Parts: sequence; C-alpha cells; structure tokens
Amino acid sequence: MLRRMYDWMVAKAESPYALLILALVAFAESSFFPIPQEAMMIPMIVAAPHRAWLVAGVATAASVAGAAFGYAIGYLFYDTIGLQVLEFYGKADRYDEFQALYNEYGSLAVAVGAITPFPFKVTTIVSGLLQMNFLSFIIVCLLGRGFRFFLIAALLRRFGTPVRAFIERRLGLVTFLAFAVLIGGFVMLKYVV
Repeated sequence: MLRRMYDWMVAKAESPYALLILALVAFAESSFFPIPQEAMMIPMIVAAPHRAWLVAGVATAASVAGAAFGYAIGYLFYDTIGLQVLEFYGKADRYDEFQALYNEYGSLAVAVGAITPFPFKVTTIVSGLLQMNFLSFIIVCLLGRGFRFFLIAALLRRFGTPVRAFIERRLGLVTFLAFAVLIGGFVMLKYVV
C-alpha cells in the first residue's frame, strides 16, 4: 500500500495541480501521513528546476501548517487520535523518553524532528501533548522544515537528475549531514561570539 501511495505521488508531480497536491501531502505528512513530501518535490524540481524555490516554499508553508494541526492533535485529541498515530509509528510507548528529551533539549528536539527523517508527525503530536510554547514550536518548525526543503531544492536545482537518485537512496544521510553542519555552525558561533 505504501509503495502504491509513493508511486501515485510521483505520478502526480507532473500534474497541473502538482503544487496543490504537494501542499496537501506536506500538510498531512506533518500530522499523520506516512509518505514524505520529498516523493513529490524531487520529481517536480527535476522537471522544472526554475520552480525549485516555489516548490520548497509551498512544501515549507504547508508542512508548518500541518505541524500546527499535529500540535492540536497532541494538545486536544491525544487520547483519541494522537495515540493511534503514535501507535502506527511504533512510538506510543516512548512517552517518558520524549518528555525527557523535551525537558533537556527543548526546541532542539523539535528541530531534530523537523530536519531529520524521524517521523515529523510524532514530533508535532508530542509537542502538543507536552504543551510546548506554541510560538517557539512554529518558529522552530518553520526554520527546520525550510532548511530541509530548501537544501533539497538547492541540490536538485544545481545538480539535477544525478543527485535525485542519491537523495532518494540516502535521504537520511543527506539530512543528517546537513543537520550536523547546522549544529556545528551554532556551536562555532557560540564560541566565536
């Protein structure tokens, strides 16, 4: 079933409604949907590199809106909807671990969820459940998701089709390295400034 959804999303990347479908997928992926929006972003950008920034912008905006929806699920409907979503991803029994991460790292825990391949919907629902400051949550989601999607757009715009296969095979590695560079930059700023 997941493979059929993935193939459907790739096929829709060439549709005249691709941006609207991308927005819907990005919104849903941030709160419950299992397939990442990159499945549509990548073919859309390879087909039309001049639209890379628009595609990344739509994905970012819709993903942050979906993150707010995921937050609401955790905050208002955890017992009915949120728990089911976390059970689907095998994360329902890790509440204490998530709470410890949020207590120790705060917004950085959300940034990791926004940038890495960790299921972002888990991050958004748990953020609502733990009642993280909503404005901080939205800002971190905007920065993290924007970083991830604009990095992918920049790589595809610059290198095109050859990097598509690499990103699709190694999405986790690419986002991990980008995140490591980002954190390294913050650490360097801390000691330089």
